[in-house]
Amino acid sequence: MLMVGALALAVVCAVLARSMFSGSAAPQAAAAQAEPVGPEVLVATRTLPPGTILGPDSFRYQRWPSDLVEKAYYIKGQQAATSLNGTVVRYPITAGQPITQGAVIAPNDRGFLAAALGPGMRAVTISVSAQSSVAGFVFPGDRVDLLLTQSVAGGGDGTPLKASETIVRNIRVLATDQRTDKTADENGKTVVQTFSNVTLETTPKISEKIAVAQTLGTLSLSLRSIADDKLELERAIASGEVNVPDSNDPRATKQMMLEVASHPDDHDTSVTTGGDVSRFARSGVPPRPGTTVAAAPSAPIGSTAPAGPIVVIARGNTVTQVPVSMGH
Repeated sequence: MLMVGALALAVVCAVLARSMFSGSAAPQAAAAQAEPVGPEVLVATRTLPPGTILGPDSFRYQRWPSDLVEKAYYIKGQQAATSLNGTVVRYPITAGQPITQGAVIAPNDRGFLAAALGPGMRAVTISVSAQSSVAGFVFPGDRVDLLLTQSVAGGGDGTPLKASETIVRNIRVLATDQRTDKTADENGKTVVQTFSNVTLETTPKISEKIAVAQTLGTLSLSLRSIADDKLELERAIASGEVNVPDSNDPRATKQMMLEVASHPDDHDTSVTTGGDVSRFARSGVPPRPGTTVAAAPSAPIGSTAPAGPIVVIARGNTVTQVPVSMGH
């Protein structure tokens, strides 16, 4: 009887303990599954450094506790999220941090363009046509190359040299005309619009080159691919323009890639002349006006330029050019 009584007591204790623990876990699970009480506020989806132009992918709504909501937050139902498109970040915003009204500046506000520029950078506006601006498919925030097309006049035969060269690579577009964001229709699709002016972010030295280039010929934009950032990084490392961090810290590597991707480059530019496009056009700089260029015996019929090397002979004020055959 004692054994039976002890067994019955053990069963009753086990049932009571099970009900007690299950009853205490249920409120905890319900509390964990309960949604936080409070309004939805706009938070950054990624780290936003100063000068970043905000777009639809830069922020999202997130539930925030009511006792932590500030008046400067963008609250759902009170401020439209679309009003942030095209604004510029004034102060650093970390990922997941609420965006405050004082942390961004709108295009119509004073000092907008200065806030959009990176440290040590300048803003330069150039005039473009629909053909030279990629038919309007260049938007603020894109990266472009700048091409200069010109005719070098003053040739002895009257034929100018047609040439085009890439003078600057990897330039950030700040604005097209006076728009700093992508215009979307009622369905949310980007609307392609033509423009006549483009504002670019450059260094002080490159801004001087662009100012001179506008007086030499026609400037055109060449849209860069996003995948070119990796190629640009490899080129910068090979040329010694950037130093690779010794440690395997991913943050240092990411910072190095951002510096390379955000910096315009005016080195190792490429040039294409008329002779590279057509055999009937010049491939070199025209001779000076007033000089007489004799044709070499081996020159093609109708050609006025020597086919081989020449020797310049000066006798007083008289300068003559004598072609030299390759055998002498």
